[in-house]
Amino acid sequence: MNIEMVANTLEKLRNQNPLVHNITNVVVTNFTANGLLALGASPVMAYAKEEVADMAKIAGALVLNIGTLTEENVEAMIIAGKSANDHGVPVIFDPVGAGATSYRTMTSKKILNEVNISVLRGNAAEIANVIGDNWAIKGVDAGEGNGDIVSLAQKAANQLNTVIVITGKDDVVTDGKTTYIVQNGHPLLTKVTGAGCLLSSCLGAFSAVEKDLILASIAALTSYGVAAEIAASRKGEEGPGSFQIEFLNQLSSVTAEDLIQYGSIDKINH
Repeated sequence: MNIEMVANTLEKLRNQNPLVHNITNVVVTNFTANGLLALGASPVMAYAKEEVADMAKIAGALVLNIGTLTEENVEAMIIAGKSANDHGVPVIFDPVGAGATSYRTMTSKKILNEVNISVLRGNAAEIANVIGDNWAIKGVDAGEGNGDIVSLAQKAANQLNTVIVITGKDDVVTDGKTTYIVQNGHPLLTKVTGAGCLLSSCLGAFSAVEKDLILASIAALTSYGVAAEIAASRKGEEGPGSFQIEFLNQLSSVTAEDLIQYGSIDKINH
């Protein structure tokens, strides 16, 4: 895989304008929709269990996010997930805060048991808790863990038989056999509520247009990270509010050439 393939995937997304069905949390719905629109995708937020199966089957991808958990939303997620599975639609799952409460951990495992997940995206603590490893977590943010994140990602990929994306200072993408590190992004993203949730939805957008889910994931991470770097260089000194607005601008205007120039991707040899 080379940076040109990653850049081409961004262009493919913008040419195809995929429909991304999000069942996400109430804190981030607006930011997620605006971010997907800026990137070049078409967002839909449909939550009612009476319609999610129909919506999921016509979408390019389905994104499930348990940031604000309710029993009704979990039921809708599983209905939508099974419909997506039946119709060949990739499912991206963000187990927000897994490990923070037993209910979140249990719900994450329930969804993973009942829905075939294409890409599982979380911080190290969330992924570790989903597979039964013990990492510290505070609220829905990653705690400090002492483990090897690459090894954790590979273990999770093999245990769950899915593509794992662990995000943090460096991002890890693996299917258990092939592993990449993406080193784009900016610390100001941690000051914007919903930045991780939007990233999960962007993974959905790229997965809708690229069947190679490792390539799709790397393209999403690189596009997102480079856009953040450019936004921070232009508005970062003004603080997170100005950065957030400029970040949406840069998601819209980041180019394939920008990815080729600034993308930082390394393959890990097993």
